[in-house]
Amino acid sequence: MGKRISVHPFCRGALMLAPAAALLLAGCLAAGEKTEAELQAEPADLTYNKGLALLNAGDTSEASKRFQEIDKAHPYSEYARRSSMMTAFISFRKGAYQETINEATRYITLYPRSPDAAYAQYLIGESYFRQIPDVTRDQDLSRKAMEAMSLVVEKYPESEYAEDARKKIDVARDQIAGKEMQIGRYYLERREYLASVNRFRNVVTNYQMTRHVEEALLRLTEAYLALGIVPEAQTAAAVLGHNFPDSPWYQDSYALLVKGGVRPEENKGSWMSRIFRGEDAEEA
Repeated sequence: MGKRISVHPFCRGALMLAPAAALLLAGCLAAGEKTEAELQAEPADLTYNKGLALLNAGDTSEASKRFQEIDKAHPYSEYARRSSMMTAFISFRKGAYQETINEATRYITLYPRSPDAAYAQYLIGESYFRQIPDVTRDQDLSRKAMEAMSLVVEKYPESEYAEDARKKIDVARDQIAGKEMQIGRYYLERREYLASVNRFRNVVTNYQMTRHVEEALLRLTEAYLALGIVPEAQTAAAVLGHNFPDSPWYQDSYALLVKGGVRPEENKGSWMSRIFRGEDAEEA
């Protein structure tokens, strides 16, 4: 699973504060907590520049405080909008993913038409993506990553984040399918054939473009044979052979059928045939 993330030009620029500006603000960086009146008295642009200087110096905690001060003292200003994005960006850099999700979600709610909304949505997806666990564990975070990245593609298809979002949707989808396969194999080993069929069917129906679909069709051949539903077993093997003729999984499914005295034969009315003909999964 890749760890690359696109960084919005807005945030890249924040990390390139001119040395002269940093020196100019150096005397202000160690300031303590301010009263509400002091916060409101200080111009938003000055507080924002202090935050950038702190961020440039590597002090993310103090930088975040400055950006949050702007949000409190100047809530409807342009600098409040920028500060909200910077707060989400800093949280992400620190690995505080839930804070990133919260702040980026808030940003999109307050500024849905902002040019930076695409980046905020991408940060949400990336925050979930970075937390995806291995396939043996619950894949709720994979689903959330897929949903969040899908919004990047759907709402901001022309953004610079859409391509990376599509790649990570594929990774998350493959992870979810892998979990379904693991559960299906567990049921198959325990001879709970109907339960295993349901899991493998889900992979074939909803995760057809993942690398797991070939094995899922083999396992369906195996489970249907065990249940005595021979036509469906024949169809699973036939569909596998038609779509993936060079697959080792097809060779295994073919051997299973021959051992049982039958050969692959597709039943056009089977849900598997209908799925691979591109018909609606619900109708199948």
